[in-house]
Amino acid sequence: MTLSDQEQYDVFVRRDTRYDMAFFMGVKSTGIFCRPGCPARTPKRENCVFYETADAALKAGYRPCKRCHPMNFPGQTSPLIRKLINLVESDPDRRWSEKDLIANGIDPSTARRQFKSRFGMTFSQYVRNRNLARAATQLGEGDKVIDAQLTAGFDSPSGFRTAFAKTFGTAPKKSKAEPLLVEWLDSPLGPIIVICDDSHLYLLEFTVRKNIQRQFERLSKQHKRPILPGRTEITEQIRDELIDYFHGDITQFKTPLKMTGTDFQQSVWQALIDIPYGQTRSYAELAASIGNEKAVRAVAGSNASNGLALIIPCHRVINKCGNLGGYAGGLDKKEWLLAHERQHA
Repeated sequence: MTLSDQEQYDVFVRRDTRYDMAFFMGVKSTGIFCRPGCPARTPKRENCVFYETADAALKAGYRPCKRCHPMNFPGQTSPLIRKLINLVESDPDRRWSEKDLIANGIDPSTARRQFKSRFGMTFSQYVRNRNLARAATQLGEGDKVIDAQLTAGFDSPSGFRTAFAKTFGTAPKKSKAEPLLVEWLDSPLGPIIVICDDSHLYLLEFTVRKNIQRQFERLSKQHKRPILPGRTEITEQIRDELIDYFHGDITQFKTPLKMTGTDFQQSVWQALIDIPYGQTRSYAELAASIGNEKAVRAVAGSNASNGLALIIPCHRVINKCGNLGGYAGGLDKKEWLLAHERQHA
């Protein structure tokens, strides 16, 4: 979507966050630049210039606004949470205590509160679940239970068995399934959940999607694998590709996928992937593309069951009359994504 300077200015007047990260406004009178939706008072039109990227605004000599933080994604993980996760990943064998956090300049109560708000668990719970995931991986590779117990940080064999069985639904010595690992990533449209193993991406969803917990349970049950916090190389790959996608630098994803669905659903999802970037199709056209023109309702149901948002681009399907139709992540996101892809196609 190409907007005139006046139309871009009107977006700032309305504080319309649907255009967040689509363009930026430099303010000549203050020397700062902002993102759409900035809460600061909108400057006079004659003092405003517009840029496609934050980098272009920076190169023009503008500095980031301290109120809307145009260099950051909305909902971006706080520096404290990033620091805590990096500490755990850099030294996974360590038993992190409150003293350790204080030694790293971190207030334990603040860490607990921010982790609870972001992930629904405390920092200590995150560390324990992460270590249990590593222990399960060891057992899946044939290591001894005692070695897995020590990896998980348990002095007591009974305590380890209890915690392991509660998490995985089986005793440690009977466990052969490696867990799927869940991580929270940031985007211009808010936090995204990704679930991966060492070779494939299983789920990518906006956190605001309804019944996201039910998707977790279905995924875990169908693959007979628990889902625990953690990262893999696939997590890093999809994170980098998402950054490139939202910057308009790529039109296709290369991260290997594991589609969890029926043969019919997977045929619909493959047809979605085949819709060219920057274009849309109606549900009827999508049904025709898989050779079943009468399956419009079933195609719509498969769209709704898609658990790999953006990568399997169900946002590119609209109603026959041209209306947006539905979108599990919210129609505001669907509208933003379509405008973004038209702009960069």
